[in-house]
Amino acid sequence: MRKFLIAAALSLVAGAAMADPIEGVWQTQEDEGAYAHVTIKPCGAAFCGKITQAFKDGADYASPNVGKQIVIDMAPVGDGNYEGKVWRPANDKIYNGKAEVSGKTMKLAGCVAGGLICKSQTWKKVK
Repeated sequence: MRKFLIAAALSLVAGAAMADPIEGVWQTQEDEGAYAHVTIKPCGAAFCGKITQAFKDGADYASPNVGKQIVIDMAPVGDGNYEGKVWRPANDKIYNGKAEVSGKTMKLAGCVAGGLICKSQTWKKVK
């Protein structure tokens, strides 16, 4: 019984230490030669992501969007899926968002009309 309790306690500690699949640094999909790195980490019970670096034509770019939050309150709903909000820098609007993480790729979508119309990007995990 003692061995079982120790094993159960160790598995709880190990599970708490594991990062959620959405956590990390993600590279956005390239758009007109520009892309960004977004760092996603816990914010309360959900996850938030800020633009931490921008690139244009393969070089660092001093974008005014660096430091801004692009993924907002993305909460896990199961099986690598998340729901929350996303900010679209191109038009400075916030949309209902959803994300689907599969390994080192994430499909991130911003939606209107109750989720009937969505525009998505595929991001790649950098680290």
